[in-house]
Amino acid sequence: MYYPLLALSTCLFASAVHADVTIYGLLGQTTAAPVQTGTATDTTQQSATTSFVTTHGPPQYTELAAYNNVYMEPPAIPNPPPANQFAIGVPTDATLMNGLSIKQSGTFFGFSIEMSVVNQLIGSSPQDLKVPFLNYMSIIAEKAGSVHVRVGGNTQETAFVVPSLDDGKIIEKNKEDASNPTSTPILALTPDLLYMLANVSSLVNVNWYLGVPFNDTANWRFQIAELGEEILGDRLLGFQAANEPDLYGAHGHRPSSYSPFDFFGEYALFTQAWEADTKISRKNTVIAPSTSYALWSPEQVWNTGFVEAYGPYLSHLAVEHYPSDNCAVVWPDPNNPPRDPLVMFPQYLTHNAGVNFAKPYLNSTRLAQQWGKPFLLFETNSASCGGFPGISDTFTSSLWGIDHALQLAHSNFSGALFHFGGQTVSYNPFTAVPTNESAVHGWSTGPLFYSAVFVAELMGQSNTTQLIDMLPNNANDQTPAYAVFENGKFSKMALLNYMTDPSGANDYTATIYVGGSGWNEPNGAPASVKVKYLRAPSVSEKNNITWAGQTLGGRFASDGRWQGDLDIQTVQCDQTQNMCQIKVPAPGAALVFFSDEAQAAATGDNDIATFATTAVTKTKNTVTVDPAVLATSNGDSGKKRLSNMGGTSEGGSNGAMSVVAPGVAALVSVLAGMSVFFRVSW
Repeated sequence: MYYPLLALSTCLFASAVHADVTIYGLLGQTTAAPVQTGTATDTTQQSATTSFVTTHGPPQYTELAAYNNVYMEPPAIPNPPPANQFAIGVPTDATLMNGLSIKQSGTFFGFSIEMSVVNQLIGSSPQDLKVPFLNYMSIIAEKAGSVHVRVGGNTQETAFVVPSLDDGKIIEKNKEDASNPTSTPILALTPDLLYMLANVSSLVNVNWYLGVPFNDTANWRFQIAELGEEILGDRLLGFQAANEPDLYGAHGHRPSSYSPFDFFGEYALFTQAWEADTKISRKNTVIAPSTSYALWSPEQVWNTGFVEAYGPYLSHLAVEHYPSDNCAVVWPDPNNPPRDPLVMFPQYLTHNAGVNFAKPYLNSTRLAQQWGKPFLLFETNSASCGGFPGISDTFTSSLWGIDHALQLAHSNFSGALFHFGGQTVSYNPFTAVPTNESAVHGWSTGPLFYSAVFVAELMGQSNTTQLIDMLPNNANDQTPAYAVFENGKFSKMALLNYMTDPSGANDYTATIYVGGSGWNEPNGAPASVKVKYLRAPSVSEKNNITWAGQTLGGRFASDGRWQGDLDIQTVQCDQTQNMCQIKVPAPGAALVFFSDEAQAAATGDNDIATFATTAVTKTKNTVTVDPAVLATSNGDSGKKRLSNMGGTSEGGSNGAMSVVAPGVAALVSVLAGMSVFFRVSW
């Protein structure tokens, strides 16, 4: 089922995932080392002098948005400030806690990749995968069990499959038809794109949603579904048919009068053709209606009888929704004036943002449970049309992303997919280095990826996770908290602090009481708890972000692997008083592990499979390693990776060697001789 050149890749890399010995090919890291302070192992990274935007209106930045230099002053501390000491009480037994969510899985926080940029993020062919992508996915899979990724978006609507393309390309874009506000290209793709996804899944536990075209209701193109079933097999989660249909009229893809009832009628045509296609064996894998909430509410679709009519074909119900948009900067519209980021900034630093976002969907998540269908937020991020510079690419989005995802889980969504859009957007969870700089720079980790890590670890792998929004501190919007129950027992708590105050005066201490007489239970506070902190100097920070003491590097400084020492705090509790006191920095977030099982899982960070290149295309700016060392190595620790990071200047004291290490060619020859030669690239 997988691409022939990788028929044995699972066996080849099994040791990298399960055994004590990691087998790598050639290291290909050529990132620029971050500027550091203190010792060589200190993970603190200092940016150049920062100038803050103070003028209202859209910031002026003309380079690639993913690397913008827009910074804004953090909002002032509320006056009066919220209390910096407060109590939270939870039962040990989940049956005593009213209002818990449905059971959630570790895959809740997933990713959505625009189909037209898969060659930037995932790879250029089945044999040429992007190493950092594998490493980022491995981080999430290690905590969540697997990762759910959607490949689709606006470009799925105009996609068509061809046997091959010139120069072995897997996709080719033609923008001659790009006449709408999302600049959607016509997209040609080859089956190799799907083989590439299958090969990713043979290395990391990634499962896929795919999009199929819905732009020609007279000539349905189901080749993506036909080949997707054949190539991806059980790695396939479902097919989205129709992407934001409520915008079809506004974008000129249907008459301006296009309505939910018109959509209902087109879905009748779709399901008839779907049923008749003998190459699609699993008919109940369709995801819909995927409206954007811009023009139609979900209820307008439900009221047509959509689910009753097409339920046998539907695996999931889905919507797509961003809390705001930055479209007017690119597509001026008198009816949608540009948003002022200085005004928008504090709107992302409040718990009310997530509460208000989820509120319109509470009826739909209730109906979805009645219908027996998971309800997904199939595409989201901080703002459509690329996000806001200075918001979407800062620590603000880390905190917002956690709160956004957990509020959705609390509101009985079954998953949320956070969107990537290439190098011209600000909100990417991570961004590939521009091709013309790949020899000297690494990838850039977006602050939002830390949200994914936090949520994956909170959800865990039990598939029994239930959450509740605790609304602590008199429901103050700056200090939210969520209690987590697994297997019917209290296990974890998430605490967030949206304020920025380097003095420490607005750090807060939450006193957490577990069980006890108030719940008619025995005292449940453990002797101690484990705590992992997500930290940054301010909500405006773009680079110096750490999770449990480790970082994935600043801009152009990541290969998708942790750097620095893992730092899991142990906090002693007072069992006599039945309480644990947890301090949360301003800004920051804390994930507190209470149960024995949760604490054991918290310390399992050394099992992450990482990947390195098995091909060299240059002899400069290329790290090389003796295969004899690789054969007995389990990979450098994050601390060693940071302190031993190679330089990129030719002739420097720690510059890359200009020749390949002895024995490497033999290793590559052995792999090639086994017909499993596997090339991954930066």
